Amino acid sequence: MISLNERAHAVFRRLSDAAEPLQVAVSELDNGATVLDAGVAVDGSLEAGRLFAEACLGGLADVQLRQLQLDDLTLPGVEVSVPQPVLACMASQYAGWSVNVPAGDTSKKYFAMGSGPARALHRGEPIFADIDYRDPATLAVLTLEANRLPGPEAAAWIAGKCGVSPERLFLLVAPTASLVGSVQIAARIVETGLHKMHEVGFAIATVRSGFGSCPLAPVAADDLTAIGRTNDAVLYGGRAWYTVRAEDAAIESVIERLPSAASSDYGVPFGELFRRHGGDFYKIDPLLFSPAEVTITSSVSGRTFHAGGLDTAVIRASLFA
Repeated sequence: MISLNERAHAVFRRLSDAAEPLQVAVSELDNGATVLDAGVAVDGSLEAGRLFAEACLGGLADVQLRQLQLDDLTLPGVEVSVPQPVLACMASQYAGWSVNVPAGDTSKKYFAMGSGPARALHRGEPIFADIDYRDPATLAVLTLEANRLPGPEAAAWIAGKCGVSPERLFLLVAPTASLVGSVQIAARIVETGLHKMHEVGFAIATVRSGFGSCPLAPVAADDLTAIGRTNDAVLYGGRAWYTVRAEDAAIESVIERLPSAASSDYGVPFGELFRRHGGDFYKIDPLLFSPAEVTITSSVSGRTFHAGGLDTAVIRASLFA
């Protein structure tokens, strides 16, 4: 069986072996856990972001930096090719683990959004009831979206949830407002559409391959602005293509609900929308979180279905404001 954690660890080693040229920093905590800083106290780099994203995908996808053409707008962007989307995206990349480490000493509390293959060891999210996969690995790799590095207490807590010893835990950390943060979020374009499929009731087990492209959001001065820019890049500039082994009727029943335009909150820059809802993500229509444009080909019939489209006006307003 494929081990997502073992494959991600191989990518982790590529990052750590080239830490200095890639502008990342690697340290070992007192309990033996390894932490790779990709943007908290270092600058990071685009290449570090590319490898960070591949680790987040369980080493089971190809992430490349490209120049994208969005109507009359030319932007740097990310392209992602995923041969086994359910494993790479849903069992690994999806940011479904709210890492909220309790502690008696408030200075030792830690919070981050957790992604990566360690989730498949933890299996603490409802999505795993629909994923027939168990990772045989004895090590864990977790990517954290946070502006603070975890300490030994947080690492021990995460290791315990994953069933590994701390010295077998490898953590990669990048803030939203960083080069690596911009790249790794853009690289979620295939995952975002796949998660939307799951939310609207499409059988994601039928998805055989995924390909996506997404503009690279310019690094923001703070995480709140970065959240707006990176989301807008996906919602208004992201494209995803899927090949599925499913009947046409199953695709036709969901295709119009898959793009972000299916949401009543569509059309407003995400940062503004976030403020309108009082900074509460859960008040935002969940149908919004998906690519701007979705294309699905049925390998059963050979027909292709398409919905949505790009909105470069919002992209300009968000990324260049």
